[in-house]
Amino acid sequence: MTCDDVRAALSARLDGEDPGAPGAVLDAHTDGCPGCRAWLTRAEQVTRAVRVQAVDVPDLTAAVLAAVAADPQTRPVPAQTVRAALQARRQVLRVAVAVAAVAQLAVALPILLAGLGVAPDPHTSREMASFDVALAVGFVLAAYRPERAQTFVPVAMVLAVCLAVTSTVDIVNSTTALMHELGHLAAVVQAGLLWALGRVSRELDGPGRVVAAAGRG
Repeated sequence: MTCDDVRAALSARLDGEDPGAPGAVLDAHTDGCPGCRAWLTRAEQVTRAVRVQAVDVPDLTAAVLAAVAADPQTRPVPAQTVRAALQARRQVLRVAVAVAAVAQLAVALPILLAGLGVAPDPHTSREMASFDVALAVGFVLAAYRPERAQTFVPVAMVLAVCLAVTSTVDIVNSTTALMHELGHLAAVVQAGLLWALGRVSRELDGPGRVVAAAGRG
């Protein structure tokens, strides 16, 4: 076979057609013919370049971003909506703190003013009532000026923890009954409400504004 015959057969084989000659004969010729071997190398490169073509992929970036923006679950919540929700939550907490303060005053004032305390130790009862009135006034101020609520939180938390610990010890030692200590749960609830009010106010007004408000007057 001449070089032209071999190259025509090799070209047919590259195209997936019948080369018309045994593959062993073609391979033996290219092994011994540098010209046909170089031609085969170039032909294989051209064949690969023709078969491997770039695929035109459409740009879907705009469509994907539009779909994400239209999805209510992924759409960012406007800042005004977040602020309105925080303001509504703070208003509810203000009312709750004020109600707790009024309830505490309703219990403490009769003992303080009318002497309706515990008969065996009226002096101690009046002292405790005085403390309750002072604490209730603090809660009223926190409800009136919620930006100052954070200031009262440490006092309320310490009171709640001390009452919880002492009540637990007294119940374990059988020096008091569980029913008598249930009233101290109000202090724990008040401390939680005050902490929540202070946190919401801090998110709304920011630390700087809270500090500035606390320094007025």
